Amino acid sequence: MVLGWLTVEEALEKILGYVNLLEVEEKPLLDCLGQVLVEDAVSEFSIPPRDNTAMDGYAVRWDDIQGASPESPITLKVIEELPAGKIAEKSVSEGLSIRIMTGAAIPDGADTIVPFEDTDEEDQKSASGRGGVERIDIRKAWNIGSNIRLAGEDVVPGTVIIKAGATLRPAEIGVLASLGKPTAKVYRKPVVSVLATGDELLEVGEPLVPGKIYNSNNFSVASLVLRYGGVPKVLGIARDNMESLKSKIAEGVDADMVITSAGVSKGDYDIVKDVLAQEGEIAFWMVKMKPARPLAFGLLKTRDTSGRMRQVPHLGLPGNPVSSMIAFEQFGRPALLKMQGKKDLDKPTVDAVMEDSIVNTDARRIFARAVVTRRDGKYYARTTGPQGSGILTSMSLANGLAIVPEDVESVDKGDVVKVQMLDWGL
Repeated sequence: MVLGWLTVEEALEKILGYVNLLEVEEKPLLDCLGQVLVEDAVSEFSIPPRDNTAMDGYAVRWDDIQGASPESPITLKVIEELPAGKIAEKSVSEGLSIRIMTGAAIPDGADTIVPFEDTDEEDQKSASGRGGVERIDIRKAWNIGSNIRLAGEDVVPGTVIIKAGATLRPAEIGVLASLGKPTAKVYRKPVVSVLATGDELLEVGEPLVPGKIYNSNNFSVASLVLRYGGVPKVLGIARDNMESLKSKIAEGVDADMVITSAGVSKGDYDIVKDVLAQEGEIAFWMVKMKPARPLAFGLLKTRDTSGRMRQVPHLGLPGNPVSSMIAFEQFGRPALLKMQGKKDLDKPTVDAVMEDSIVNTDARRIFARAVVTRRDGKYYARTTGPQGSGILTSMSLANGLAIVPEDVESVDKGDVVKVQMLDWGL
């Protein structure tokens, strides 16, 4: 076990060193949203597969519409009506046109699309009340090729459309669908066991009694697991005794990670690190940050279904609800992202002008809950008020964490600080 306090960077490096990329699974496209693609996606055909119209209008020969204007329209015969998804039965030759809907393949002989609004179609419909027209007046001389989307304009056969390692957003899901792929191979989501500890805890929904508090940590931590792509397995509450804690942890070691909250400090009933030492190994349990100084990390040893030994990373978060959430953001989040094959593990940050002050009393890195706004091209940050680690509402008010480095004694109004943006991306 590492003795002494680790910096945030040292603690994160050690945690990530124990975290491995998860296995590959193949799933229906919609189930892959937010996951990382394992293989390059290569198109076997052009998209669009044929030249098609970008607008509703008339497919014509450019030679036939030269000089057309509202004052001097050119009249063409309409020989067919072509909806999207159909191929024209007839060809466009001199003096002819085909009425065509957006997305339909360009008929043979046509090289230009004239939109409905540049014809007299509406005038004819108003006068006759009929839907179709037999002859059409062209009132604008569009350039050759106008309003035509060319075959292969989006995708050329044999090219890599989405590279392996890309996170599948809605746009990538749509592109894969356009390639005709109903499934994708992705790195699977990590299953994370979430456990709160403490004799003082009540399950949400139970009557509130003196000396007790509701178990909010399981909800906030499980929500964070969900937010960052994991699948939470909520184990409930372990009481402050070795038997209860070991029993609950045993229920969760079939997961990819076990996250507990509370029981990692120096109190008589803070036994999580002791169980971790007995059931596996503990790597460290003190980090030079505020809040969330006590933070246990190590490995739980268990056996898989075939009897082989396996080691499950265990992250022991502090019990105070703010400390628990901030510690998860700094350590749990990047660990889950690495398991899923994601490369960018850093939280998005901005430089912001402080609108109040923060005092650093004990040379730890402070993560202060802050409200960040943008005005006149600059970001501004102010703390949410009292910064006690038990004030969970301070997290609900914040959209960022203002960072005060260990070697900075105070940040004054007007100073520029780095702020992690809680609601930006992953």
